[in-house]
Amino acid sequence: MSDAGAPVLWLDRVTRVYRQGSADLVVFRDVSLELHSGQIVALVGPSGAGKSSLLHIAGLLEAPTSGEVFIDGQPVSRLSERKRTEIRRQTLGFVYQFHHLLPEFTALENVSMPRRIAGETRQAAAVEAARLLGQVGLAERFNHRPAQLSGGEQQRVAIARALANRPRVLLADEPTGNLDMHTADSVFDTLIALVRSKGLAALIATHNYALANRMDRTLVLSEGQLEEGNARSRTP
Repeated sequence: MSDAGAPVLWLDRVTRVYRQGSADLVVFRDVSLELHSGQIVALVGPSGAGKSSLLHIAGLLEAPTSGEVFIDGQPVSRLSERKRTEIRRQTLGFVYQFHHLLPEFTALENVSMPRRIAGETRQAAAVEAARLLGQVGLAERFNHRPAQLSGGEQQRVAIARALANRPRVLLADEPTGNLDMHTADSVFDTLIALVRSKGLAALIATHNYALANRMDRTLVLSEGQLEEGNARSRTP
């Protein structure tokens, strides 16, 4: 782990409030966190605490009600949709609980997609996709469509796709939540090994406290507040 220098991602006193009829629902208030290159941080907390909302704000998928998101020291949450989309494509990678692979495309084509969207040639994108699929242990599954893959294999493809554009930050929302325990451990091992080998900053929301214990830090989101925590002292 390395947390020297300025953070790659910094949430500064972020608040998220949803309007429900005539009432305001405060999901969290004045939440701050720093994420440094080479650092893997677990985000834990009860269901409904706002972990997904926090990840969406960190990933520029929604704006905070107040506060700011900084990437490489630059405020980004109030930029235009075009600019935020550009930052997401260049700097951020996403892994979700469900793989969201395109069913009509092969594993190779799914992983190639981000680089094709970024303007790379089909051949160059395929070479990078093949390299990533090899790194997640799917060298023999390039031409299989999602329906022909196991749940663990689907999620490995999703991890490879998230890394296709060589992001600096990986945001993962319950990336092993749909998998059985054995498969979850295997997929998580792959995810962590890749993140560490590439020196990424990673924020991973999980209900799995055993997995949280294997990360560098644990942040607990509960009752609208974010605090440093120790997953070992808690039970699922």
